[in-house]
Amino acid sequence: MPAVKEYPFYLKNTVTLFGLILLVYTFSQLADVLIPLAFAAFIAILLNPVCNWLMEHKVPKIFSIIIVMLIGAILLVALFYFLSTQIIQFGDSLPMLKQKFGELFTTFKAWIATTFNLSVQKQDLMIKDAINNSQAMVGHTLGSVLGVFGLVFVIPVYVFLTLFYKTLILNFVFEVFSEENSKQVSEVLKETKTAIQSYIQGLLIEMILVAILNSTALVLLGVKYGILIGVIGAILNLLPYIGGIIAIALPVLMATVTKDGYTTQLGVIIAYLVIQFIDNNILVPRIVSSKVQINALISIIVVLLGNMLWGLSGMFLAIPFIAVIKIIFDRIEELKPWGKLLGDTVPTRYKGAIWGQKKKN
Repeated sequence: MPAVKEYPFYLKNTVTLFGLILLVYTFSQLADVLIPLAFAAFIAILLNPVCNWLMEHKVPKIFSIIIVMLIGAILLVALFYFLSTQIIQFGDSLPMLKQKFGELFTTFKAWIATTFNLSVQKQDLMIKDAINNSQAMVGHTLGSVLGVFGLVFVIPVYVFLTLFYKTLILNFVFEVFSEENSKQVSEVLKETKTAIQSYIQGLLIEMILVAILNSTALVLLGVKYGILIGVIGAILNLLPYIGGIIAIALPVLMATVTKDGYTTQLGVIIAYLVIQFIDNNILVPRIVSSKVQINALISIIVVLLGNMLWGLSGMFLAIPFIAVIKIIFDRIEELKPWGKLLGDTVPTRYKGAIWGQKKKN
């Protein structure tokens, strides 16, 4: 039997790098197709247990799928109805808020002119240039938001078809791989399903609890539209680390515009820091991260990469996507080191001498 030719290390890694570049380019070009499919796959996995329960109780398959989708639609409509009623109240006070914000902004520019010797005219020119330079970014963000709304009409169709053809899809996955790998493939699929279901359920529970904590704190502090801002903050909190920063800026800005002094703003910052501490150290470890163990560094990186690749949708899909990759890596011997790199388990021992330290036994 002829010996298998061993290619140099640099050649194999170059081919791998080009493969990754081609894969990312393909994902970017097919975003309009892949994004709704990805959302539909995650939603279908989340709804699948209820659908299976209905079919076990003699409900026909098609009606089981329709029932679970109607339940999900009712919950979404209830959420949007609640938010819309709060936004209508916010719209009634918009002229007053705009006037107060203008007065506050004028005072702020005068303070900058006095403190830093930067004239108001130069400030206006700098603001105008910044607005012109950010038009492309705003357009990209707006396009992402409009794309998310567009998904509302496509995703239900994909979810229905995914649940309907679930058996066909699973059989295809098993047939792609050789028969001796069937057990390994089955374990990966089972763990993937469990991880995604647990992750999404954990996120929903976390969002509800954070919304209650945010809204309660803002109402007690007397911040206008505290319930609306608290719920929006909880939704933004679904974006790891980045969403929390934006969420805390909204109530601080509202308190600055609607109240005199800085006592309320200080109270908001303290309350949100306490809530973030509770969320990061109690809620997330016990509800979310216990099922999807991705370390903080990788979480931030993949969320930013997801935004670059697929915008707002990519930020939401990044963590469950990387969780699926970790499950696959943990099951393949050659890829286990990469799975460990993605995880949040920090070794107590290191291999080899690093930075002059002696190797521990």
